Amino acid sequence: MIKQNNLFMKFKDFFAPRMLAVTASLTILLSSCDKDDDPPPASNTITDLVVADANFSLLEAAVVKANLAATLKGTGPFTVFAPDDAAFAASGLTASSLSALTSDQAKSIILYHALSGEIKAASVPQGPNAKVTTASGDSVYVTRNANGVFVNGIKVSQADIDADNGVIHKISRVLLPPGNNTIVDVAVAGGLDSLVKAVLRANSDPNGAPGLANTLGTATLTVFAPTNQAFTNLLQALNLTDINQIPIATLVAVLQYHVVAGRAFSSDLANGNVTMLANGTTTVNLTNGTGGGPTIRGNGNGGTASNITATNIMARNGVVHLIDRVLLP
Repeated sequence: MIKQNNLFMKFKDFFAPRMLAVTASLTILLSSCDKDDDPPPASNTITDLVVADANFSLLEAAVVKANLAATLKGTGPFTVFAPDDAAFAASGLTASSLSALTSDQAKSIILYHALSGEIKAASVPQGPNAKVTTASGDSVYVTRNANGVFVNGIKVSQADIDADNGVIHKISRVLLPPGNNTIVDVAVAGGLDSLVKAVLRANSDPNGAPGLANTLGTATLTVFAPTNQAFTNLLQALNLTDINQIPIATLVAVLQYHVVAGRAFSSDLANGNVTMLANGTTTVNLTNGTGGGPTIRGNGNGGTASNITATNIMARNGVVHLIDRVLLP
């Protein structure tokens, strides 16, 4: 028994340290395998955030249509003003209208919402609208005031959504690039036939305002543009049937009374007086219109104001707001 015990002790002394070494090696190997099998960190790029949020379904469709999903998943950094589905609906854009766009049209819209570099809300300048070049080569105008952050007058509803390759700011309307469209082009494309007719008459009459059409096509302006129905209502009130029956001096004075020098987005409007191109003033109220919306009233309109029915329609040389009543000086 003594010999057997001695033999066992010899075997134990020989194998024990070697077993410990093998066990340690297996532990390291298994630990290494576990690390190799761990899934990579989840991607959190701008594209990933848009795809993951059900409220961005129309934006996702537009990005795919534009073939920009890979770009917005790239290194960046980017800043994207992102309209959610409610913003598309508020802008009159549906899945069908997006589907009808060409890839290039969708691309121009998406790139108009994107900036190179990461701009957090706190870095947006305060005060007057700052001109910023977009990824499409067009310009947007950003500002920050007591009411929040705005781009082309459109409010940022949720700022600073962080992504691995930049930041998203959710907005409440879709930004539509103006391209080369002037204010006159916007009026023509928007079906504002009566306004266009009035401008052309004033422009062609030697006793009118021969340079008016050129001014509306080149100067930086804001136009409160009456709808066709607004002109129809005015003619009825004057017991007239045609814009050509309005005295030319009166027509010119009325047209100039709808124009403001510079860009005045809806975010720039405040309760009080606004000086028009004709040097008269109008009165803006942000809450007394239909549904609590904004109004603008001319001095000759008595107590009846015009609803501002659509805002921030971009032109190459300014911005257009639609109104439902002709302003009278």
